[in-house]
Amino acid sequence: MKYTQNEKILQVTEKTLIVGVDIAKEKHHARAFDYRGVVYGKRLEFGNNREGMENFLAWAMDLMRENGKDHLMVGMEPTGHYWLCFALYLKDNNVKVVLVNPFHVKRSKELDDNSPTKSDHKDPKTIAMLVKDGRYVEPNIPEGIYAELRVAMDVRERLNKQLGMIKNQVVRWLDIYFPEFNTVFADWEGKAALVTLKEFPTPEKIAKKSMEEILSCWEKEVQRAIGQKRAIKLLDAAKKSIGKNQGIKMAEYELKSILEQYELFTKQLEEVGKEIEELVMQVPGVSEMLKIKGIGINTVAGFISEVGDIERYEHPKQIQKLAGLNLVENSSGKHKGETVISKRGRRRLRSILFKAIMPIVAKNKEFQELHKYYTTRAQNPLKKKQSLIALCCKIIRIFYVILRKGVKYDPVKMLKDIKRPTLQGVA
Repeated sequence: MKYTQNEKILQVTEKTLIVGVDIAKEKHHARAFDYRGVVYGKRLEFGNNREGMENFLAWAMDLMRENGKDHLMVGMEPTGHYWLCFALYLKDNNVKVVLVNPFHVKRSKELDDNSPTKSDHKDPKTIAMLVKDGRYVEPNIPEGIYAELRVAMDVRERLNKQLGMIKNQVVRWLDIYFPEFNTVFADWEGKAALVTLKEFPTPEKIAKKSMEEILSCWEKEVQRAIGQKRAIKLLDAAKKSIGKNQGIKMAEYELKSILEQYELFTKQLEEVGKEIEELVMQVPGVSEMLKIKGIGINTVAGFISEVGDIERYEHPKQIQKLAGLNLVENSSGKHKGETVISKRGRRRLRSILFKAIMPIVAKNKEFQELHKYYTTRAQNPLKKKQSLIALCCKIIRIFYVILRKGVKYDPVKMLKDIKRPTLQGVA
């Protein structure tokens, strides 16, 4: 992966044909330029299908032959998911694909005509000019095990969201029809609570049961014994319930439907969790990452799925920037603005790192000591959240070295960030 803008600019030479493509769902539009911005040929409109992509490639090759070019570089905006198939097609045909930031396109489209208008003729040129100036990134399209892991983590995140919505629906249902349920069961996801919701969910049905019938129903599903006190408490709660008692028939059907979805998503989440564990353990270095106290399989799998092959990166700061954890500030003259993280790049990677660092600091002694040092040092002490961000970057560096060099985690080496006073200085 090229890191500096100079290196990006140097990839565009006199022999390079730059093509800007405005991506859409059904029809793409392309225009071709040289390294100075001179336009070649007419604008091409082509379909988002194999025939259209073949027409594009033939059109680009013709322009290269006519104008003595030997290198093709295609730039595009990552519009939704519509760009992906086209980018993969070009990659399979050994064509260099780069992406430009849609925000940059929006801001720079006024340079030619001093107008914010958007058109199929204008946008491809704006994209190509950004590529010419080295304002692009090379897409991180994972392959092999990394592609499988990326999809698996996407599925896991989607299932977690759906399961969260289902859980909220159950809580809502209980608040309406049986608000006293939570006084009997601390957690409605427990085995006995779920059996109750399936067999006799409404206060009316519970009130018709005897204590023996309730205990008998629980014993079929729950291995450990549940006392009579719980059954008596459930009966009392049902008899005194203030829950809604109209539309009960369809309310029971609603709860049954919700619980079926809950069991389905729970089962699918368990299955995809096993798949993720099998996939991530195939990546060299993962076993060493998991030896760090506080690091779990989900954190490692999430990190690798977002970053991909570690060989693409020349420095851990690239991953830090990918996560949006690089520092930025607004300063001018004597004014120095507050330094904050950019929050650009892959949101999920940033979220995974920040959610992981809190339990790590709670369980890992080295990170605890480093966190304490960052927040209490004499010069430039950090706030607690700033320290956690710094530790997220530390985790990135540790993961990078383990994956890239195949070394073991060394807690002693990690604590070298702490600058301890020398004996002479103390004296």
